[in-house]
Amino acid sequence: MSRDLSGLVRWESDWSGLRVVVAGLGLSGFAAADTLVELGASVVVVDANTSEENEQRADTLRIVGVEDVRLGAEHTQALPDVAGERPDLVVASPGWRPTQPLLAQAAAESVPIWSEIELAWRVRQREGRPTAEWLCITGTNGKTTTVTMTAQILRADGLRAVACGNVGTPVLDVVRDPVGFDVIAVELSSFQLHHTYSLEPLASVVLNLAEDHVDWHGSFEAYAAAKASIYARTKVAAIYNVQDEATLHMVEEADVAEGCRAVGFTLQVPAVSMLGVVDEYLVDRAFIRERYTAAAELAAVGDLGEHAPHHTVANALAASALCRAAGVSGEAVAEGLRTYDRGEHRIQVLAEADGVRWVDDSKATNPHAADASLTAYPSVVWIAGGLAKGVEYDELVERHAHHLRGVVLIGTDDAALTAALARHAPDVPVIDTSLGDDGLPGDEDKHALGAEVMRRAVRAAESLALEGDTVLMAPAAASMDQFDSYAHRGAAFAAAVASRGGGQTQD
Repeated sequence: MSRDLSGLVRWESDWSGLRVVVAGLGLSGFAAADTLVELGASVVVVDANTSEENEQRADTLRIVGVEDVRLGAEHTQALPDVAGERPDLVVASPGWRPTQPLLAQAAAESVPIWSEIELAWRVRQREGRPTAEWLCITGTNGKTTTVTMTAQILRADGLRAVACGNVGTPVLDVVRDPVGFDVIAVELSSFQLHHTYSLEPLASVVLNLAEDHVDWHGSFEAYAAAKASIYARTKVAAIYNVQDEATLHMVEEADVAEGCRAVGFTLQVPAVSMLGVVDEYLVDRAFIRERYTAAAELAAVGDLGEHAPHHTVANALAASALCRAAGVSGEAVAEGLRTYDRGEHRIQVLAEADGVRWVDDSKATNPHAADASLTAYPSVVWIAGGLAKGVEYDELVERHAHHLRGVVLIGTDDAALTAALARHAPDVPVIDTSLGDDGLPGDEDKHALGAEVMRRAVRAAESLALEGDTVLMAPAAASMDQFDSYAHRGAAFAAAVASRGGGQTQD
């Protein structure tokens, strides 16, 4: 008989002997297994990937006490026993779809499935350490920018704070920090939210909603429902995007804590209980007593950098609202935004030469993100393509066809994008630089493959660009067809831009 898990709500709860299958040995899976064995649980870890990196992670887990680590696809097709009995719990890594055989069997057998986030929430309280408040961020686009902005503002107010979650650092590593944090800014993907049930954020936000990850969730409705779940049990402020009506509906339908307020953010002049923009200043009409008659100035739009795109301003407003909900001063908001480093691969200008600007937005992994980038420039040579993830491109192409100088395709899954270009931008030149089956590096060497892809793309873009144009890599697709990650894709583009000028485009 499976254990009752309802009493597992803090580090000191009785986790001993709990039988757990950890599905996946990435960052979150490793952190989950490491935590569970420290808590005294019996753990089996499974992962299809037999890479050297996973072998090293497995060896490390065995050293700390996880005796049963099984690598290889054959171990992921059925729910294993743990210590000779059926498991009490499965902790699933975000990359594992609910339809994956092991997870599907767990659901059929009524074995609870948690995300690493659910486990982290349940062990966040620990004797002798501060319990951090959580500010939680999701949305189709802008999550990483907003979560890192939020952490920077919190630190500017003198709080011990960190950005974690889908941004890279597992939340379990943060809650186990020996010193602890006052507040943590948590980026949550729809995958992570799918198996998270107990979270009670101090404040939460859905930045925006657009079609994405339909292949993982099975439908857009299921994807939207996962995003909306972030608002459940929010205590102080459920923050929504005034320009994206779907996020307001999510707040209206959410079962929030008593006393929680709906707070909007807008690029326009804000109404009461909103943050917005007035005369190039970010202002607050939500977290001040005089909000019915006045607004408090937080920061200048110019603090976000020269020519900050609209979506960067929106992200800053969302981060400001989260921090104001946590009691952060207006002065700290301004200081945090002034000192914020946007980082690589998000609207990053790489070079300007001969009147042509080269911009890396490899982080634009779906049409909604690419739309924001394309809007920022009047005449664009667009480098696009990759893994489409089941989305459509008609609306995106139709909206931007009028200012496309040309399009350079780089992906292996570009049929939907190619068809949309043919329908809505038939007069725009399109150069397909896909490698095909021509003896060039294969998937076994993604770094060599990615470098060649970008060399070709940059040469093709150079042949199209005229003075005054922006060559914009905003792929509107995932990167894993030819790159390790969007960061690898961006780095390959940057390297190709830096070395451009020699050779001819290969046929």
